[in-house]
Amino acid sequence: MIKVGIIGGAGYTAGELIRLLINHPDVEIIFVHSNSNAGNKIVNVHSGLYGETDLSFTQDMPLNEIDLLFFCTAHGDTKKFLETHPIPEHIKIIDLSMDYRVAGPEHEFIYGLPELNRRAICSSKYVANPGCFATGIQLAVLPLAKHLLLNNELHVNAITGSTGAGVKPSATSHFSWRNDNVSVYKPFAHQHLHEIKQSLVQLQNSFQSEILFLPVRGNFSRGIFTTVYTKCSVSLDELVKIYEEYYSDHSFTFLVDKAPDLKQVVNTNKCLLHLQKHGDVLLITSVIDNLLKGASGQAIHNMNLLFNLQEAVGLHLKPSAF
Repeated sequence: MIKVGIIGGAGYTAGELIRLLINHPDVEIIFVHSNSNAGNKIVNVHSGLYGETDLSFTQDMPLNEIDLLFFCTAHGDTKKFLETHPIPEHIKIIDLSMDYRVAGPEHEFIYGLPELNRRAICSSKYVANPGCFATGIQLAVLPLAKHLLLNNELHVNAITGSTGAGVKPSATSHFSWRNDNVSVYKPFAHQHLHEIKQSLVQLQNSFQSEILFLPVRGNFSRGIFTTVYTKCSVSLDELVKIYEEYYSDHSFTFLVDKAPDLKQVVNTNKCLLHLQKHGDVLLITSVIDNLLKGASGQAIHNMNLLFNLQEAVGLHLKPSAF
């Protein structure tokens, strides 16, 4: 059994992570750390887990008793923790914050997008889980980068559910503001652009085009609906072959022949992609669940790879029927 600990257990991504881990056949949760909820039952915060766990949040962190440590912390807090706490040599780490997503000589984290770095993840020790927007956008265009076809501006529009803003209420996430409303934020300057560019350059060293990204707040709870368009002279039939070949041995990303709806992926670890050509313009639609494929589901996928398990174990999740 893989023995795991979780730092930062009270947020949305942690709740989904706990839900997946307690139902994973090869995992035992040793502790779920939370300063603000220490001593409280986990079900008092993640009420959807009633009847599934008797665990409580704790301030204790028995690191010597675990094989894997998940960080579901605010951005910046993982780095602070690792700088102030000695980590036993045998422990592997999966960080769901953005602290180590961009490669650098100061850390040894591998960027944890399995559809890009599966082999490197399997042999690594520390994994930086990708951002939710970054996941949906990268999966839409990685096959193009592999074939050196990203030679024009990428125009990206992605609308995300309110859970993407985290569990702490804010002026733009509470129901009366978010419901019946749509708004743009951080246009052309979203923090996920750095990791996206890094991945595209990894596959296509010549990539220098602009990524014109408009993130949008949606009036729904979960999911990300992304559209990307760019000029591309390759025929649609050939592009379909390129995408099907790229994702043929990956368990969760699928090219579909009809434009997908967001509900097809909510509560799953899937990404559905659809291609259309309009003259020399290629339109790619990509849909994911931000809390699963964009966060905790992908973290479980990375865990399975780190411990040489079949990559889909614990992730056979099904969308709602309506």
